[in-house]
Parts: sequence; structure tokens; C-alpha cells
Amino acid sequence: MDTLVYMEGFKHKTPIQIRFKDLDMMGHVNNANHFTYIEIARAKYFDDVVGDDADWQKEGFLLAKSTCDYKIPILYYDKVFIYTKCSKIGNKSFDLSYLITKVENGKEITLAEASTVHVCFDYEKKENILMPDKWKEKIEAFEK
Repeated sequence: MDTLVYMEGFKHKTPIQIRFKDLDMMGHVNNANHFTYIEIARAKYFDDVVGDDADWQKEGFLLAKSTCDYKIPILYYDKVFIYTKCSKIGNKSFDLSYLITKVENGKEITLAEASTVHVCFDYEKKENILMPDKWKEKIEAFEK
């Protein structure tokens, strides 16, 4: 697979620092840490795209589903990046897609592909809500 062609449409890029504690006995990043890296990329995506135009104490989103397809193990010295894009916006939910890559010999190689589904939520009322228009507008503008 040509990673550069496959990355088309992914505009947001987050560098990931591999920590020694992330490694398993085989010297690979333990599979559970991929989800931590995805969480870091998701938070950075929202900081950069939605910005501080959100009252996270009142309204936010919950993680409903998370998947990861592992392709190549991540090693300690790998230069890792996560590309993030919003692949679907519904009335009360949205999906994010991720490519976890590393740079090797000047080329980016896909290490894993992941996706998450999120449900918009009112933390005060403890119920699902419509996706705030301000989020939707900013995400759609960024992803165009």
C-alpha cells in the first residue's frame, strides 16, 4: 500500500513521543498504548480544530467505540505520527479515523489504522445531545 496516497484527506498530524514504559517484553509498544496515542491525537485535533470555543464542563462527547488494526509493531526509536480526520458527522455523533505512521528512510509507513465513534453528551443533564453547531461548522470547514 502506498501510504502517501492512502493519507489523502488526513490534514491533522500529531507527533507521538514513545516512552520506555510503553514497551512490552518484546521491545514493541504494547497494543493498549495505541489507544492512548489515539486519545492524544483526538485531544490535539479538538484543540486545533474546535479550539477553546467549547465548554467542556457542560457539553462534550463520550467514546462509544474504538477499533485498531495493527499492521507493523512500533519500536522505541520510531518517529511516530498520528493523522486524524473526521470521517462522519451525524446528528448526535461523529466518527474519527486515524493513521498511525512512522518515518523510515524519508518515507511514511502505516503502522496501524484506527477509528473511534463518539456521542455528544450534556454532562449536567447526563444525556445525549445534538452535536453543537459551532463544533460541526468548525470541523466541516477544517475537513473541506
